[in-house]
Amino acid sequence: MADKLIMTVDGGDIVIKLRADLAPKHVEQIVSLVEDGFYDGLIFHRVIDGFMAQGGCPDGTGMGGSDTNIEAEFSSEPHIRGVCSMARSQSPDSASSQFFICLDDAGFLDNQYTVWGVVESGMEHVDALPKGEPPVVPGSIVKVVTA
Repeated sequence: MADKLIMTVDGGDIVIKLRADLAPKHVEQIVSLVEDGFYDGLIFHRVIDGFMAQGGCPDGTGMGGSDTNIEAEFSSEPHIRGVCSMARSQSPDSASSQFFICLDDAGFLDNQYTVWGVVESGMEHVDALPKGEPPVVPGSIVKVVTA
C-alpha cells in the first residue's frame, strides 16, 4: 500500500505521510478514493484561519461524502499543525471522504477524530488556501496521487 499522498492544490504540492499504523481502515479508504480520482477537482469548502482547512466533499457544501462510512479509529495522536484527520458528523462512525488539515494545534480534537496522516512538505500551500466558511473563491484540489 502507498505510504504517501501528493495533493496538488492551486499553489503547489502538499506531500502527506499516511499513518496506517494509527488508522488502517481510514488510510485504505482514502487511498481507494485517491486511486478512483474522487478528490480531483474538489474544493476546500471550509478554511478557518488558525484552526484547519477542510475538503473532500463531492458537492462542495460540507454535507456530502463517498458511498462508504468508516468506523472510528481514534488514537491519542495529537492534533497539531500539519496533522490530517477525518471530518465526521455527530456520529463517531460517520467519516467518509471529508478530511481536514490542522493549521495550528487543536488539542481539543484529540481522541475524537481519526488522525490518518501528517503533512511532510508543502504546508505553506495549506496556509495559503483562501479562508472562509465557505471561502468566496475556494482553493481547489487539482489532483491527488499515491506515492
